[in-house]
Amino acid sequence: MKRLIVAVLFASATPALAQMDHSAHQMPPAPEASADPHAGHSMPAADDTIPKGVAPPVPTDHAAEAFYDSAVMARARAAMIKESGGMTFSQLMVDRLEYRANKGANGYAWEGEGWIGGDINRFAFKTEGEGEVGGPLESAEVQALYSRAIDPWWNVVAGVRHDIRPQPQRSYATVGIEGLAPYWFEVEGQAFVSTKGDVHLRMEGSYDQRITQRLILQPAAEVNIAAQDVPELGIGSGISNIELGLRLRYEFAREFAPYVGVHWERKLGDTARYARAEGESASTASLVMGLRFWF
Repeated sequence: MKRLIVAVLFASATPALAQMDHSAHQMPPAPEASADPHAGHSMPAADDTIPKGVAPPVPTDHAAEAFYDSAVMARARAAMIKESGGMTFSQLMVDRLEYRANKGANGYAWEGEGWIGGDINRFAFKTEGEGEVGGPLESAEVQALYSRAIDPWWNVVAGVRHDIRPQPQRSYATVGIEGLAPYWFEVEGQAFVSTKGDVHLRMEGSYDQRITQRLILQPAAEVNIAAQDVPELGIGSGISNIELGLRLRYEFAREFAPYVGVHWERKLGDTARYARAEGESASTASLVMGLRFWF
């Protein structure tokens, strides 16, 4: 009976629902597109006072000066610029200070360099030499150089070199390049022109092979080339001599490292002939022990 009553009521209500006005549920018409809000307003013209491709002037006003004295802030900015690349640094390194044990007379040798300056421009000096223990100084040279960084890895150098030994003494103008090649090879090349017109080339290279953080094996090589014979100095044209070395050092500190190793030198061509004429050997092999330090 209840189901029959519900069905009758639903049937009677359906026509009324069908006749309901749905106008209230219709979406209002879309408003017309409004006009451009910027219409009638002209855009400001571009500033043509700075030519294209030219950087704008460095600002002379600083926000911090609204709160702090301008003189105090000027000193602070100068200190920041100096500490970020404008400081003067220096270093002195004695790369080799060694005793050489040979079959004949024992010898000694040194090689060192130093510099003072900034990140880009520096004054540098170099020195190297060798001789016999208890005997005469065989060779010694000093160089004074201007060094300029051309990128993070390479420097060009130019300056003068003076040979104290052998006699007669010579002075040279020099130009070269030095730096760190790929795979961490330290390389250097220099050209020398003496006051007598002699032309020489020198090429050097070394590599630090770390066995541990403190134990380093360093192979090194040097080649000297002369453009002409210089009989008074015992130098022949072409490749005059080759030096090879292998040194094992232990860094008690980064600045202090004793080492042991071997060193071999060979004179070639006319240079070897001049050496034999003086009663010297054209080839020498030595056991070496020495010290490397810097500060």
